[in-house]
Amino acid sequence: MMYKKIIFLAFFIQACSANDQIELEVYETSSSGHQLTSVDDFVTSENHSEITINQDTRYQEIIGFGGAFTEASAYNLSKLSPSNRTEVLNAYFSNVGSDYSLTRTHMNSCDFALNSYSYSPVEGDVQLVNFSVEEDQNDLIPLILDAQKISENGFKIIASPWSASPWMKDNNDWRGGKLKEEYYDTWALFFSKYVDAYRSEGIDIWGFTVENEPYGNGGNWESMHFSPSEMSRFVKDHLGPRLEMDGKEEIVILGFDQNRQGIPEWADEMYKDEDVKKYFDGMAVHWYESTYDYFPEELSYVHRSAPEKLIIQTEACVDNQIPVWKNDSWYWEKEATDWGYYWREEENRYLHPKYSPVNRYARDIIGCLNNWVQGWIDWNLVLDRQGGPNWAKNWCVAPVIVDTENDDIYYTPIFYVLQHFSKFIRPGATVVGVNASDDALMVTAAENEDGSLVIVVFNEGEQLRSFQLVTEYGNSIVSIQPRSIQSIIINSTPQ
Repeated sequence: MMYKKIIFLAFFIQACSANDQIELEVYETSSSGHQLTSVDDFVTSENHSEITINQDTRYQEIIGFGGAFTEASAYNLSKLSPSNRTEVLNAYFSNVGSDYSLTRTHMNSCDFALNSYSYSPVEGDVQLVNFSVEEDQNDLIPLILDAQKISENGFKIIASPWSASPWMKDNNDWRGGKLKEEYYDTWALFFSKYVDAYRSEGIDIWGFTVENEPYGNGGNWESMHFSPSEMSRFVKDHLGPRLEMDGKEEIVILGFDQNRQGIPEWADEMYKDEDVKKYFDGMAVHWYESTYDYFPEELSYVHRSAPEKLIIQTEACVDNQIPVWKNDSWYWEKEATDWGYYWREEENRYLHPKYSPVNRYARDIIGCLNNWVQGWIDWNLVLDRQGGPNWAKNWCVAPVIVDTENDDIYYTPIFYVLQHFSKFIRPGATVVGVNASDDALMVTAAENEDGSLVIVVFNEGEQLRSFQLVTEYGNSIVSIQPRSIQSIIINSTPQ
């Protein structure tokens, strides 16, 4: 009986689609070894379904995808041979590579720095006469400039502080504590001076997050605490007016910049009245609240609170984990752990099971795009085999791992998963409606400004699956391998 059902299904698909096939470009990354590999040999499986794209249903506009310039990444790249350093930068920023369009960097030091430092080290310098980005001139700034030279389409940069200088804080420490009230104006001036200093180096800053992780990190590395009301007051009375006064009102200001579970509270405060709301261009979020839950209800709540404001995912990585070297299969298996697996309070530990790094990236990005997120930024571009350098020993995984002693490079499967989005879904694209009849497939779609349609499909399961892809351009049969992600590109004009 099953054999007859398969024959009938194949006959039905062929009959209904023979006259409206469309030309597709399909690229697949899979546990079986594909790495953004072009595929065109599709079969109809027992697990057959339909994916319908509705380009008349339009959602948010895409800002971009990318990763972060950190001192750790710059240091690692400086230890490679010039040819290998250039190879990695081309892999990330060239048109034939990932073509990253949205990036992030840190203001002052962070955990992925070689040590703690500030651009304003002189105590009591409230006018920041001694402000200097000299600390960045040997590593971060040259890295960003070289990436700019390679990138034909350009990329936006979001800058984030982890902490003010200890002398501005109530605990006189890099870790924890709050900004003293008497230094709110000085700290706002700090942002403006940073823009000027980087602009003088040939680097334009597109946006800021007000503070990386305002709830802190347990006192393990640089941090500075803000409540929702404190951050809103700082932005309304100090940062926003300072940027306006200095002719920098076009620079984007993003609030919050931490895990998604708590974002409704922040949206309520940031957007509660026009005096506060006018200075916030949107909200930044991170993914560390869970290894599998992307918090769609919370993201949708923020969008409903202020539909005209941005939601940008600004940081994600496989944290609390030393990278596995040149073993692609590990990145597809549910063996990695994160901070919450060991340290989360008991009632919330269920949010942190062991997980597959590939699954987590694919699942989170698709989930974000289907819930109003407009940009998605990974964390470090490049880390070493230890998952650093990191002065706090907070080891993590990056898409590209390098062996600095042997001048060797490992492009992990995560690197290719990110390419499925950054390479094909370009700034200015619009997320469009998707209806997938198979719950085992995660799907998102976007229409680029040039009219091309990009559909990303993720099959987390262990079975081959196929589907009838229905679009206004026409229909086609596609199959997707077990444990794989596909980007489907249609450049045709509608029929």
